[in-house]
Amino acid sequence: MSWILKNLWLIAALPMLAAGLTALAPRRRRRFAASAAIASITGSLLLSLCALSHTMLSGGGRAREVFSFPWFQFGTDWLTLGWVLDPLSALMLVMVSFVGLLIFIYSIGYMAKDENFTRFFCFLSLFAGAMLGLVISNSLLLLFMCWELVGLTSYLLIGFWYHKPSAAAAAKKAFITTRIGDIAFLIGLVWLYAQSGTLLCYDAGRGCLETTALGAMAGQLTTFGVPVAVAISLLIFCGAMGKSGQVPLHVWLPDAMEGPTPVSALIHAATMVAAGVFLVARVFPLMAAGTGTTLTVITWVGAITAIFAAGVAVAQTDIKRILAYSTVSQLGYMMMGLGTGGVAVGMFHLITHAFFKALLFLGAGSVIHGCHEEQDVRCMGGLRKWMPVTFATYSIGMLSLSGFPLLFSGFWSKDAILHAAHNWTPSSVPFFLGLAGAFLTAFYMTRQVALVFFGNCRLNLGRTSSSEQRMVEHGGIAEDRVGNAGKLQAPSHQSDHGAEPHESPAIMTAPLVILAIFSIAPAAIGTPFWPWFQKFLGGETGPAAGIWGIMLASSAVVFAGLGAGWWLYGRKPVETSEAPDVLERLPADLFVILRNKFWFDEIYDRSIVAFTLWWSRACNWLDAWVWNGLVQLTAFAVLGLSWLNRACDEYVVNLGFDEGCNELRRGGRGVSRLQDGQVQHYLRAIGLALAALGLMLIWGCK
Repeated sequence: MSWILKNLWLIAALPMLAAGLTALAPRRRRRFAASAAIASITGSLLLSLCALSHTMLSGGGRAREVFSFPWFQFGTDWLTLGWVLDPLSALMLVMVSFVGLLIFIYSIGYMAKDENFTRFFCFLSLFAGAMLGLVISNSLLLLFMCWELVGLTSYLLIGFWYHKPSAAAAAKKAFITTRIGDIAFLIGLVWLYAQSGTLLCYDAGRGCLETTALGAMAGQLTTFGVPVAVAISLLIFCGAMGKSGQVPLHVWLPDAMEGPTPVSALIHAATMVAAGVFLVARVFPLMAAGTGTTLTVITWVGAITAIFAAGVAVAQTDIKRILAYSTVSQLGYMMMGLGTGGVAVGMFHLITHAFFKALLFLGAGSVIHGCHEEQDVRCMGGLRKWMPVTFATYSIGMLSLSGFPLLFSGFWSKDAILHAAHNWTPSSVPFFLGLAGAFLTAFYMTRQVALVFFGNCRLNLGRTSSSEQRMVEHGGIAEDRVGNAGKLQAPSHQSDHGAEPHESPAIMTAPLVILAIFSIAPAAIGTPFWPWFQKFLGGETGPAAGIWGIMLASSAVVFAGLGAGWWLYGRKPVETSEAPDVLERLPADLFVILRNKFWFDEIYDRSIVAFTLWWSRACNWLDAWVWNGLVQLTAFAVLGLSWLNRACDEYVVNLGFDEGCNELRRGGRGVSRLQDGQVQHYLRAIGLALAALGLMLIWGCK
């Protein structure tokens, strides 16, 4: 057993230890909190690099080492936990710790004036530790524990500025929505344990993801004729849908931007949303077992999510919300890649996406910081003159996300997905949906860059906020500018909208430069001409037939999207922030539909939420008037019986007994007079008796 396998747990334990120490530290120990967080994630990164090197030296491909230990015993069975080191976990460990380190460093500058600076880094460290623990887990039970910790810390980070009602609501929305998927996930785990007798993924042939268990589950049918393996895998996929924001459980992810921008980058790029995709990749043997139904479902859900979210992003105006819907769309691509091409295809896009989406979110944070907390792209413009570093790095992230041909990693990872979808035999529709999503991605990213960095600066110098309820992130202070009556109030924070935009400090731009480099670098290891990544992760590569045609088609689509975006927004820049969007001229109010996100939230509010509220009121009425009424009636009945019992006791039993006793007493008193010792009384009694006797004799003689 290698030393790195024995100590693999330290990768997750170091950030958790930092979180624990920071939680005990006073709030004023800002430097300690930042130092502990960065030192711990740096240690995790170094150990992750050692793990990756060890896996590469072991041959990659299907090289796998596991370490298991008994946790506790119930009955005669032992519950076993453990961790696994294989190419999948090694790559994820490096990606999560590296991107996390850059986000941690960026956060020092972004959150410098926040009064809860120490608490923020405590939550960040716990978040990173939970995600790293999820990655190394060989036990699905341990994975689920870390999965729930990720959900908890995401709730804490999304609602970090809990002073703002929308931030608190977004945190609750994320927590509750993901719990819906997690309930199905937990049911799937319980069912899987009942079928296989273990939740260890790999255990010398006895694991729940190994041939023996999979063969047994694939051969069993449920009551409805569905193979048990398919039913369990669909339940587990529901958990992945919730965490990775797949339609229809996507509604929480765009609202997660209510947290500080580093949180958005961490959640949307490298950690939480990646957990769902990673889960599908980890249990891929189970997903592929049986009839392949689960992979078909994954493909269709991913394709629909990709095109849906890309369309919605086209009509958004908040710089972070555009990127949030972009994340939902790209997660759909990853799921489609897993369903059509396997682990290597989906995970390659996950790795590349982590770098360029973290770059875009941190770049958006730099823009917001430089524009004095403005987030509406309609109110920006011309920022490339004031923020050259942010503009250059953001452009690289934009081109990589758009899939600009050859140079950028996003092109190769997205092309791999499109190639796999093109060769998918059940249907060609996901391929065309993917192409349409690629066009929309290039279009909305060009639109965003044109509105933010080109044209004239449209910052409204007299405006205090872009909406009535907006988070003031400058200095990390959460401000709710809407009173109880819903009227705009004067801000307590003095936002300097009269000043010109400015470039962010070096501690914020340095991570942007590094992420920009890594938005290009992974392209070298995942091309069809040198598919090192695919070989390392899966040990084999897919067919290369038709790759040139796919490359030409996707390149043409990307150029069409870039050209359309520039033609509509860059060729003739928007002059004022109040000018209508050129897409508002689309027929059938399509732009309104996209801007309102197909009214998913409103539909949920009027259906599921309304039903839940109605049912809660019904339950409250039942509790107050039916169940409580029955309890009250029972109580009154008992009280009535007690009063009746008391009346019977007092006025029947006691009264009858007392009267009987009084009669006996009076009778005894009368009899006792015959024995009072006075002779005259005795003689009187004898006389009366003799007289009575005489009368009886006389009466008898007649």
